[in-house]
Amino acid sequence: MTTFPAFTHVAVTVTDLAVSVPCYTALFGAEPVLDEGTGPFRHVVFAIDGGQLFGLHEFPDGDRTTGFDERCRGLDHVAFGCADRAELARWQDRLDELGVDHGGIVDAHYGSGLSLRDPDGIALEFFAPPAGA
Repeated sequence: MTTFPAFTHVAVTVTDLAVSVPCYTALFGAEPVLDEGTGPFRHVVFAIDGGQLFGLHEFPDGDRTTGFDERCRGLDHVAFGCADRAELARWQDRLDELGVDHGGIVDAHYGSGLSLRDPDGIALEFFAPPAGA
C-alpha cells in the first residue's frame, strides 16, 4: 500500500432534514442523489464534483436539545477545497447571493478560509491554499 485512499464521503447528523436538505441543495446547486430510511436513521446524500458524497443523517431518537459544538469530541468542521483565493472569492459572492451568513475570507500563512454554519450550526469552510503553493 503506497498511497492513502481519498475520502469517498462525509456524513453529518442533522436535527431536521426538512430544514437541512434545502440549505445543502442551495449550497451544492444540486438535488440529492439518494434519500432513504435505513432503519435506525434516514439519510440524504449529495454527489459533489470530484466524486465525493456528502450525506445528511437524521436519527428519529436523536438528542435534539443540544446544538453543535466544535469544542466537543467529534467533528470540528468540514472544508471544501478551492483551487485559489479567486475561487474562494467567487464562493463568498455565491453565499451572499444565497443569503448565507459567513465570516468573510480570512487569510493566513497556510491558506485562506471562508467559514459558515449550516442550520444546525455545523461548521463548514471553503479553503484555498496560499498563493504559489
